[in-house]
Formats: sequence, C-alpha cells, structure tokens
Amino acid sequence: MENNKFVIAVYVENKSGVLTRVTSMFTRRNFNIDTLTVGETERSEYSRITISMSGDDYVKAQLVNQLKKLFVVKKVEVLEDEPIKRELMLIKVSNQSEYRNDIMTAVDVFRASVIDYSTESMCIEVTGNPSKIDAFVKLMQPFGILEMCRTGVVALERGANTLFND
Repeated sequence: MENNKFVIAVYVENKSGVLTRVTSMFTRRNFNIDTLTVGETERSEYSRITISMSGDDYVKAQLVNQLKKLFVVKKVEVLEDEPIKRELMLIKVSNQSEYRNDIMTAVDVFRASVIDYSTESMCIEVTGNPSKIDAFVKLMQPFGILEMCRTGVVALERGANTLFND
C-alpha cells in the first residue's frame, strides 16, 4: 500500500481535557502525526482539530475508527480532493548586509512580511500552503536561520461543503 499524506478534521467538545484524550489515543496506538492544530469553531461549544499525517489506507482507516470511539469526538472526516491547506510560519534570519537584498527579494516573491527588524536579525511572517513554507525555509538556510516556529496545517474542504451539519 502507498504511503501518503492526508488531513483529518475532527470536531470535539470545547472543554478542558479533550485534547489530552485525543492525543493520548495517538500515543496508545503509536500513531505519529506531522502537524496538529486546534481552535474554536463557528460554534463556541466545539473545537476543531486538524491533523496532518502520513500513512497508508489502513493507518488512515484505523485513525478515523479510533477517533470515532472517543465520546468527546462529534465528527471525524478525512479531507479528500485536495482541501485548501494553509500554514503560518515565523522565521528569524541573520541580518547580514551582504545578504539583505537577497532576503528582501525572497520576502517580496513569497508575499511574506518582515515583522521585526534589527541590525542583527529579521523576523519574517510567511503564510501559504505547506510546500510554500518548506520552499521558503530552504531558501533562507544559506542566510542563517536563527529560529523558526510553524503553526501546522489548517484545512477546509473546497466548495460549499462543510464538515459539521445539523
């Protein structure tokens, strides 16, 4: 079976301890996640967990089945057909005068923003699909990455479909 990346959206109760219940299931089943993001939804009583993973169809099915067994989980769906995926990254790079123009050109090309500037470093905000973020990181490596932080993937289905309907 082929090993693919996939995204799963999970609606859970917006209560204390729910994330621990969900993530402990990953530990017990030995699932390895690539990214996990959590936030309140359009309904304040629910949070949405977006999980990005790699695995074959068996791993995907196992994960979905195990999540559905948790009483705090209200809805689980694999986002198929190339969902809209975005990520945010803050990256701090060394601000050396000989590379400054190259860095600023990359910031412009990637439609990024310099959000902090000092004589020693620049902090840059980049948003986009994960491959865009990866490409920007690769481009910044020769200039000296001092620190970076990525949010993980958030995703929605394309079109009028929604995950949670009454």
